[in-house]
Amino acid sequence: MEHRHLLPDEIDLLLDGEVGFGVTPLKTHARRCAQCRAELERARAVMEALDHLPHFPPSPLFATRVMAQVHVFEPWQVSALDAARRWIPRSRPVRVLAGAMAMSLALVLSAASVWLALRLDALLFFSGVVYDNARTSVLQGLSSAGMTLFGQPAWSMLQANGVIGLVVVATAALATIGIAAYGLRALAVVSRRRRS
Repeated sequence: MEHRHLLPDEIDLLLDGEVGFGVTPLKTHARRCAQCRAELERARAVMEALDHLPHFPPSPLFATRVMAQVHVFEPWQVSALDAARRWIPRSRPVRVLAGAMAMSLALVLSAASVWLALRLDALLFFSGVVYDNARTSVLQGLSSAGMTLFGQPAWSMLQANGVIGLVVVATAALATIGIAAYGLRALAVVSRRRRS
């Protein structure tokens, strides 16, 4: 114990008057080491000063203010159960009526599911029709937007040339943007030089 000084938690053990295994060597070290003895006396003085401070009762709203800042973790299943309980009526007759309505709704949904499963070919046909109509509408919208953006002749050329035409148009657009940016930068440089 002579090779190191007391740690803060060891000083706390001595201040608290703890007894037991390991405390005796700490007391022996504190008697022999002037630095640790001084540290122990400083800690004792602080404890005495704290004991002599006046005791103020906390304000009546202290607990409310503290608890308002505490973030309480609530598992999702508890939240779901609480939300479900809010929807369950309190009176027995209304609960029975709500249960009957829920059971009839479950029966209707089950019957509809069985009917749809038996009519899977019809469901697939209708979903195919809906998909084709949606696809046609989206393609017509894109075509109208393309015609508005590029004009009728350019859009016809794009449709005729496919991906190659799209690459050519994209390259031309990027080149135009680059030339315009370079021209604006050159004008700004000339304008700065004239002001200087």
